[in-house]
Amino acid sequence: MKKTYSRFRKIAFIEGISFLILLGIAMPLKYFADMPMAVTVIGGLHGVLFVGLAVAAYLVKDQYNKSFGWGLKVFVASIIPFGTFYMDKEWKKEEAAVTA
Repeated sequence: MKKTYSRFRKIAFIEGISFLILLGIAMPLKYFADMPMAVTVIGGLHGVLFVGLAVAAYLVKDQYNKSFGWGLKVFVASIIPFGTFYMDKEWKKEEAAVTA
């Protein structure tokens, strides 16, 4: 199903944005403006998106018989700032190849 891969890429993109907001806005607000609630809210949202990414990656891995290494790349991309955006180029090519 094409939607599985497409949904995975969308979740990865949104998760990447939430990670950047957490690191670039919420963390500075917590430590420099004494506003810890920013990390609580954004961190919680990011956590939900991270779990969603893990589930979506599992579904893609299972459906398209991806390797363990592919799943590891997804994990590493999700913990490096801008990682999911960088990997999206590769994921877009993979999606086109498996849905063609």
